[in-house]
Order: sequence, then C-alpha cells, then structure tokens
Amino acid sequence: MLLLLPVGIYFTFSLKFIQIRNLKHSLDIIRGKFDDPKDIGEISHWRALTTALSATVGTGNIAGVALAIYWGGPGAVFWMWVTGFLGMATKFVGCTLAHHYRVVHADGSISGGPMYYIERGLKQRFGLFAKVLAVLFSAGTVLVSFGLGNMAQSNSIADAMFTNYHLPHWLTGLTLTILVFMVIIGGIRRIAQITSKLVPIMGFLYGAGAVIIILLHLEFVLPALRMIVHDAFTGTAASGGFVGSTFLITARWGIARGIFSNEAGQGSAPIAHAAAKTKWAVREGAVAAVGPLIDTLIICTMTALVIIFTGSWDSGLKGVSMTMSAYNAGLAPIQLTMITKHIVPISLLLFAFSTTLGWSYYGDRAATYLFGQGSILPYRLVYCLFLFMGSIWSLDLVWNFSDMAITFMTIPNLIAVVLLFPTLKRLTHEYFERMRHELET
Repeated sequence: MLLLLPVGIYFTFSLKFIQIRNLKHSLDIIRGKFDDPKDIGEISHWRALTTALSATVGTGNIAGVALAIYWGGPGAVFWMWVTGFLGMATKFVGCTLAHHYRVVHADGSISGGPMYYIERGLKQRFGLFAKVLAVLFSAGTVLVSFGLGNMAQSNSIADAMFTNYHLPHWLTGLTLTILVFMVIIGGIRRIAQITSKLVPIMGFLYGAGAVIIILLHLEFVLPALRMIVHDAFTGTAASGGFVGSTFLITARWGIARGIFSNEAGQGSAPIAHAAAKTKWAVREGAVAAVGPLIDTLIICTMTALVIIFTGSWDSGLKGVSMTMSAYNAGLAPIQLTMITKHIVPISLLLFAFSTTLGWSYYGDRAATYLFGQGSILPYRLVYCLFLFMGSIWSLDLVWNFSDMAITFMTIPNLIAVVLLFPTLKRLTHEYFERMRHELET
C-alpha cells in the first residue's frame, strides 16, 4: 500500500491524467473501431477486457466492500475510489508494457505479463536482478491464484449458498471445482469465450438490483457521499454492531480492499491483456485502463451505497452476509422477496465462477514461465484442489492468506513499471502522434 499510491500518483501526473483524457478513445477501441483481424494475438480487445474483469469483478465487489466497511467504516469507500482512479493509470502502464514485451510462440499462443517485461525490459541493465524479480513475481502469481483467485471466491460462494439455501460447503465447493475444470482445460480461448458472455450478464443482474435500491433511496445519496468523504479522514465512531475505526484503519482497509477489487499495480491484468489482437501496445493499455473504472468506481460504489443506505454497515454482520442483508432490506419496498433474495447469492456465484476462470489463466502463465509448458496440466489440477479447500476453510484464514500473497506480486511489479516508465512514455508519445497524424491526413 505504501508503494501503490505514490506510484499511481506519479503515473497519473506524468501522463497528464490519461485516464480522463483518453477515456473516449478507450471506449472506441473496446467497441471494435480499430479492430484488424490480421493483427497477431489470441483474443479481441473486448475479450481481453472481459477476461481481466472476470478476474477482478468477484467477491471483492460484494464481500470485499462489506469487509472494508465493517472494519474501516463508510470512509473506507473513499480510499477504494482513490485506488480505483489512480489504478486506471497504473493499469494503462502495466498492460501497455505487457503487450510490448510479450512472447509469441510458434503455435500462435501468447505469453506475456510482468514476468516477461521484467526480464526482457530490465535484463540488459540489471542482469540477474531482473531474472530474480521475474521469478518472484511469477511465484507470487501462483500463490495469489490459489488465494485470491480461487479460495477467496469459493469460500464466499459456499458461505452464501449455505446461508441462503442450506447447501453444505463441501457440495458447493465440489460443484464449483468440476465446472471450473471443465472450462480451464480449454485454455485462454475457452475462458475468454465464456467470460465475454458471463461478465455482461452478471454485471447487469447485480447492477440492476443496486440501481433499483438507489432510485428508491435517492434522498440518501448526498448524505451517504458526505459520510464517505468525512469519515475517510476522521475514522468512524463505534456504534451498534460496528467495530469503530481510526483514520489509519479506515485508509488501510479501503486501500487493501480497493487493491483486491481492481488489482491495479498487482500485475495480474497485464497477463490477460498481453494476448489481445493488436499491433499497438498502447491501444491495449488504453483498454485496460477502463477496468478499474468499471470494477471499483462503479460496481464497488453501488455495493457501498446500498450497504450505507440500508444501515447494514452498522448491523454487526460481516462480509457477504452484510451485502445480502443490505440488498434484501433495500429491495423490500418492491415486495418481490421471492426474486430479490436470490440476487446477491446468484450474482456472487457468477462473480466467483468468472474470477476463478480468469485467475486460472494468470496462474498457468506464471507456472509456464517458471517450469515450462509441461507444468500447465499439473497446475490446473492443483488449482482446482485449492478451489475446493477454500470452500471449507475459515473466512479470516482465506482473506489473510490472500492479502499476504498479493505482496509477492505487487512489489516486483511496481519496481519494474517504475524502471520501465521511460519506455512507456516513448511508446505512448509515438502512438498518439501517429493517431494525430492519421486524423490530420
């Protein structure tokens, strides 16, 4: 956390707020305006974005936001916004570099991500140090894929299924494990095919419920936003079931859950975006910058407002139970209990399923870097084993493991993107100069 905010601020100012200036161009790329089927890559811009979003739009948006508010109070949401906004610039940098330094194999498959731009971009200047950083990042990625990528997901969904439908944790975990294995055995093309359809559906389902609650409680919008901003710098006094917080606790939980939500600076999304079909690395970086906007600034904010509107943040509930309580209370006025009570658990099931798919790809690319192509199947089998174990382990154990493992990815990645920033600035300047010239001619 001490590294992420300064790096995000540095990138934001050095690139002159590219996350705002470049937004329209990013959306044009995503909708296919510049697509060329002859470009080298495995998946389209849209599928690269949805694959990356599938890994970030998960329990962090439902259970993670609730945990941030439980421990840090409403003010934690402000720090999630900060990580989301700065994260847009950080993701632009990392994903551009990943595409620029990616490796295209003889069979047309792509390997890319921080381990490749660390080694290929820094090897000439730093020699063995670059290789050590790349290995640390890859090992961290494998660890995080087991923790954040699957155990945190299966733990939350198993808890939700037990709470709502009294399904045993092991049964949910086993079912999820079988479904995930059936998809990931097909590699990035099958994962991208599924996530490109799943992400819009799950986003609409969950978002529609939040929008209805917000419309039913419009008078609370401004007071809730004022509370978020005020408590971000003062902490929140304990009352009711809330544990109380100081400024440092509020900032710590908001930033930590923000990182968990959008993964900016962690180095995971560049692995997916490296596979995109385009000859311009900056173009894919522009697509990647939209990720934190959707994930943190929109979806997490909707969750937070629902929790604050309904008073569930002060109920003493924790994690996904807090969010489910908030949705049930918020949608009570429309008197469709038979439908509304299923929104959060079904959304969580879809979110968790898509996240495990995205992270399986990140992990097998890291395993391939460390141990070669022969490690892919063994990795996928072990990945599915951890997915099942997460469903029966305790909540705190899973989340603490995930937070610890993220560090092993983030620090090597941030060192690399800062050292390679001059290359990024050159690529960015060349690309936009070319785009400007094409418009003029």
